[in-house]
Amino acid sequence: MAASLQFTATPFKQLQFHSKQVPKHAAKWGTIRCSAASPSKSYNITLLPGDGIGPEVISVAKNALQLVASLEGFGITFEEMPMGGAALDVVGVPLPDETLNSAKQSDATLLGAIGGYKWDNNEKHLKPETGLLQLREGLQVFANLRPATVLPQLVDASTLKKEVAEGVDLMVVRELTGGIYFGKPRGFGTNENAQEIGFNTEVYAAYEIDRIARIAFETARKRRGKLCSVDKANVLEASMLWRKRVTAIASEYPDVELSHMYVDNAAMQLVRNPKQFDTIVTNNIFGDILSDEASMITGSIGMLPSASLGEKGPGLFEPIHGSAPDIAGQDKANPLATMLSAAMLLKYGLGEEKAAQRIEAAVLDTLNRGFRTGDIHSAGQNLVGCKEMGEEVLKSIDSKTPASV
Repeated sequence: MAASLQFTATPFKQLQFHSKQVPKHAAKWGTIRCSAASPSKSYNITLLPGDGIGPEVISVAKNALQLVASLEGFGITFEEMPMGGAALDVVGVPLPDETLNSAKQSDATLLGAIGGYKWDNNEKHLKPETGLLQLREGLQVFANLRPATVLPQLVDASTLKKEVAEGVDLMVVRELTGGIYFGKPRGFGTNENAQEIGFNTEVYAAYEIDRIARIAFETARKRRGKLCSVDKANVLEASMLWRKRVTAIASEYPDVELSHMYVDNAAMQLVRNPKQFDTIVTNNIFGDILSDEASMITGSIGMLPSASLGEKGPGLFEPIHGSAPDIAGQDKANPLATMLSAAMLLKYGLGEEKAAQRIEAAVLDTLNRGFRTGDIHSAGQNLVGCKEMGEEVLKSIDSKTPASV
């Protein structure tokens, strides 16, 4: 390595939570500082391992961040905090105030995964997923960037025909803090026939659409210059306003080609001809669905990272896969999506482009050398677990020099 790593630890149990007394086992969380000798700059990263396979993949990603920090000559501090089911078990809420405050005060936050069967029957405000919504809202991150790229090494892992999947490289820009997931009124009641009903509200203000549209246009401008806005403007008033505002914002970006597509057609076209897409922008619920669909074109949801960004303040970076409780603790998880999320953290959150390229290049090199976790394994490849995959990526990071920015 180019520099030695230096660590200090602050026990998590020193923090005072107000929801419940923190038990002794909570001391596993804490602050870890990693730096090269005499770093010229330093960053503070909040780590949220979460539930299921989250702690396993976060551990691997943290190792990668430590190594590239030492190689690129900047300092890095990690503060691990509980969230999701892990926080529910410790303090009784899915997002403790201390966790949110740590994320707000950091330079960026890296999340593993949240949720699990254990908490499925909890009341809504006590579900792990509620903590994630609260975190996004608290950080004011409204733009979710989800790349979906079919790597040449994994084209045969796609469920689509090779000629359809090969060469796919698209980005879904999803609005994250508005729409039906947050709109009011919402709740339960009875109708005029005394039947029980549940209701939600799909609502967007013009400023919410304008700001996500600008992020999408900027993203498309840096890619291949094509943006497809997905809506349901033939039925929904919220989508009619969406299309109107996106079209208006397009005048600010004459170099970007804008098209519109209804969401049902977009879902079909993603399977039929995904290479037609460059950048997609859409609302919260449509983006939630389409980005998961796009992820499976690549062969495994375990390969895809994401970045959630706001107008200012720290971003939130996380793999798009779930907590996979069925394989948790078995060293079977694919850590590459989390490592690539760490690369997005370096690129979009810290502006450390070369460090990001080190991780990205190392992931490709590791795949080129034939290492695969179970979700992307095929005959003739070397089947490895989560830890060994991480170790192989670290070897590649330490041996590779990134291309110039």
